[in-house]
Amino acid sequence: MSNKNEYIDRRIVKSKKAMKDAILSLMQDKDFKEISISDIVRAADLNRGTFYKHYQYKEDLLNELIDEVIADLVASFREPYKDIEILDVKNLTTSAVKVFDHVQKYSTFYSLIVSTSVLAGFQQKFCEVLKELTLNDLNESIPNSKVNRELHASYQAYAILGLIIEWIQGNFKYSSSYMAEQLLEILKHNKSATFINTKN
Repeated sequence: MSNKNEYIDRRIVKSKKAMKDAILSLMQDKDFKEISISDIVRAADLNRGTFYKHYQYKEDLLNELIDEVIADLVASFREPYKDIEILDVKNLTTSAVKVFDHVQKYSTFYSLIVSTSVLAGFQQKFCEVLKELTLNDLNESIPNSKVNRELHASYQAYAILGLIIEWIQGNFKYSSSYMAEQLLEILKHNKSATFINTKN
């Protein structure tokens, strides 16, 4: 019975991935409001019944995709400090920084955030997520007591987004590891480079 359930689960995952890939592909050439469910299932090589087993509207599919990207973003951001108490940027290695690997994994999605209006709000969401992670997970040591912690977290989130947008607009000409290396070099110039993980 469990083998049958595993097969069904794999089939659902495969079908959903095909539909998500299809909608991303279609959005490169068409405005979202012009994309029909028939377009999506045709591009995914599925039937309409399969779509309606999982979603009522195409917006449901897009929202699930956005939720998936956000969940992966959170996991990738937390990777460098998930098992340590003190995060010292000076001791971080390039391989520990996973945010750019995340962007590369969802490169089609991220390319659309700078070229379509449908995902325009995602840039704001991206920054809100990084800001909240910094504020909730990490107690940052800021030498200058006049610096507002919330504004500083916002500044860092938008700075990372800026690097990502530059990377996208340059057609990903640099590797994800090079981008991680550059981010670390930039952070090392920042005197407040020590964080305490409050998740542990």
